[in-house]
Amino acid sequence: MKKSWQVFWHSLFWITMISLIMYITRTNTKISTLYLVVTFIGYGMINIGLFYTNYLVLIPNFLDKKTYRKYFLLLVLIIVGVGFIKYGVAYGFRDLLLIDRKGKPVAFINYFTSACFTSVIFVLLSMLLHFTVDWFMNERIQRDLENQRLTAELALLRSQINPHFLFNSLNSIYSLAYQRADNTPEAILKLSEIMRYMLYESNDNKVDLEKEITYLQNYIELQKIRFGNSYINFSVEGEVTHQQIVPLLLISFIENAFKHGVANDEHSPIELKIKVDDGHLQFYMHNKKHLLNRDAAGGIGLNNVKRRLKLLYPGQYHLNINDTADHYTCELSLIL
Repeated sequence: MKKSWQVFWHSLFWITMISLIMYITRTNTKISTLYLVVTFIGYGMINIGLFYTNYLVLIPNFLDKKTYRKYFLLLVLIIVGVGFIKYGVAYGFRDLLLIDRKGKPVAFINYFTSACFTSVIFVLLSMLLHFTVDWFMNERIQRDLENQRLTAELALLRSQINPHFLFNSLNSIYSLAYQRADNTPEAILKLSEIMRYMLYESNDNKVDLEKEITYLQNYIELQKIRFGNSYINFSVEGEVTHQQIVPLLLISFIENAFKHGVANDEHSPIELKIKVDDGHLQFYMHNKKHLLNRDAAGGIGLNNVKRRLKLLYPGQYHLNINDTADHYTCELSLIL
């Protein structure tokens, strides 16, 4: 908030409070206008001055810098000084302010103690405001830092996807080229289409679900070219238009199916299903595991997508993975 607006709102607050108290007091009691002016406006300005002296000068220059002894010494001296100032004002209007309800003069020590007590209240209010503002500012700073950390982490996770995908795809095309397969150019063209989507159409936080599914279909077609006689059952149900999803979220599961699964067994095909119903996506994958096809380096794909789900869909997804010696099953339920 700009300083000019801060001054405006603070001024409006104090003017409103003083006017309201004066109105209530004037309505309910028979007090002279002069008494109200001196008590609420005169003393009010003194107390407000003390409030901002502590808030803008003493706390930032002494309390925040942990020079507690200097802070409390100066605070006591200022409160005592303000007490004398208030008594001086009261003495100037002694017939009005230094006479109690019974018509007897008010003793100096009693009036001075009362004046200092009022000053302490305004000091405590200024401290309360300072610590409240500090708390909210620290909370905002922490949120900003956390958002920056999450943004950086997501950027890192996104940066891992393309190299990981490209590494696996080039391995597939390499095996085709090694076999001198006639469909190697087709595989390279399909990879080009896939990379175009990854580079130019998946940079937003969310993309159209329909485009993401087309991207998955292109990847599956690329794998079919690689494996030749492959058996993959891929189905999409429900209304996929006008829905959005975080890009490149499901590809790691499908990559995993082809990398570690058996794609050429007609009796145990890779099962891939996507169902969308009322903004709720259900993804199902099941494959038979190829016992000889192990990734010695471990791989980052599934850990990557699990982390992205946790960051981007907190409390909006349920992931169930059943990894046995012979089969791998993944079920993802996601609120789009």
